[in-house]
Amino acid sequence: MRFIVSSTSLLKSLQQVSGVISSNAVLSVLEDFLFELEGNTLTITATDLETMMKVQLNINDAEGRGSICIPSKILIDYLKNLPEQPVVFTVNENELTVMMSSDVGAYRIGGERADDFPKEPAPVDTSVFNMPSIALLESINKTLFAVSSDTLRPAMTGVYFEMKKDSLTFVSTDAHRLVQFTRTDIECPEESGFVVPKKPLQQLKSILPSDNTELQVAYNNSHMFVSGGHFTMSCRLIDARFPDYRAVIPAENPYKLVINRSDFISALRRVSIFANKTTNQVVLEINGNALEISAQDIDFSYEGKEALSCQYTGDDMKIAFNAKLMVELINNLEGDEVVVELSSPTRAGIFKPTEEVDGEKILTLLMPLMVGI
Repeated sequence: MRFIVSSTSLLKSLQQVSGVISSNAVLSVLEDFLFELEGNTLTITATDLETMMKVQLNINDAEGRGSICIPSKILIDYLKNLPEQPVVFTVNENELTVMMSSDVGAYRIGGERADDFPKEPAPVDTSVFNMPSIALLESINKTLFAVSSDTLRPAMTGVYFEMKKDSLTFVSTDAHRLVQFTRTDIECPEESGFVVPKKPLQQLKSILPSDNTELQVAYNNSHMFVSGGHFTMSCRLIDARFPDYRAVIPAENPYKLVINRSDFISALRRVSIFANKTTNQVVLEINGNALEISAQDIDFSYEGKEALSCQYTGDDMKIAFNAKLMVELINNLEGDEVVVELSSPTRAGIFKPTEEVDGEKILTLLMPLMVGI
């Protein structure tokens, strides 16, 4: 088979799926891209056995049909160092060779048999629903950062998709913080739930268009399948029960602190420079409508504090949080102001935007630290 393709277009497509490929693959073929030419459509596939991504590229000049596995690293390195120009690929499937010709030279690399490439899981007994690409992209961005890296609790190493007839909720937690993001503008086929690993969601972030392109999401007991436009993805689900996250959300947090979001983040970043680098602890001391943020590192005699004005209803309080985690949570919210709901120095604080976007509800939770620790 033979085809001519733009070097930059091909590189862009390869980079969209290359993140799936593992750096320590157990099989050499897992370090390859699978190229399949059918008519004027080139399909490029990458997999690590758990996740498989396919992207399609339209080819104007193509001859024949066929498939071959091409080593990913050398191909990407070559294209990165090639200026924008047409590249002619001539593939000999019998000898497993790939010739690449451009205006500046000709190169040959060896490939592997396409039959050795893992097969895509079949979407058997799936339930299906549709959603806009921008909705899935925003949902991933809102929750992925709070996923746990603790492999001893596998259910928390992914994002929980909780489906109801009139909504889809995305939940992530690492036991220190929790994000619950609900979209009320999506209809699901049934009440169900599954946990999607972090890696395929990271790959989706790199390929999902930030527009209203309609995506089809299908799932069964073992896999999730996402397709839309020029790409498809399938991934194995985490076979573990997600914890009852609602049990850790306080039923009542009667005290409410409302503060300018950007001012709060800026102050936290400055004060946290002087915090202990192990705990990143900052103390929030609220007296009336005055908030004092302080931190110290006794080992180095560091200390910092700032005062901010706020709107507060409730008893005066002194509560400590991990500044790094708190900044990430607040950064994840939108709007000019953020509301912090509290009840006591030993119970979780809830962080929300003061105004919600139509069709969206977000709740973030952060566990406190012992004051002085």
